[in-house]
Amino acid sequence: MNADDEKILKVTKEVLVKFIEMGTVSPTNFDEKFRSVYWTIKDTVVSARLSDLEVPSPSEEKTPEK
Repeated sequence: MNADDEKILKVTKEVLVKFIEMGTVSPTNFDEKFRSVYWTIKDTVVSARLSDLEVPSPSEEKTPEK
């Protein structure tokens, strides 16, 4: 598990704790809500970093000069 996954799990836990305190998450729907919150947060993190992960096209790459 990488550092980002650990952070995503911690944020998911905090969100779910708040939902439990508000009464919107119960033991019967915890699994469904956990997956929904986790993947929503993970998708957000990945989308935010997408520009960092994009591979430049061959025309954008610099060729080393000799």
